[in-house]
Amino acid sequence: MKNDECTIYLILKGGKKQIWKKEKDGWTEISTRGVIRRGKTAEQAMSHLLPALAFKHVTVKVVPKKK
Repeated sequence: MKNDECTIYLILKGGKKQIWKKEKDGWTEISTRGVIRRGKTAEQAMSHLLPALAFKHVTVKVVPKKK
């Protein structure tokens, strides 16, 4: 599976979801409040994902995109 073939969901306390997608211009983040941030580099995406994994109780769900 390649980066652009899946969507990453971080499910936070209370059921809120943070969504990460790989698109042609970089990574796109959709925050728990619906704010869309586009064009992030892989390093920027990882700098947001890793602290959530290390310090918070989150569930990670990777869902393949439908072709």
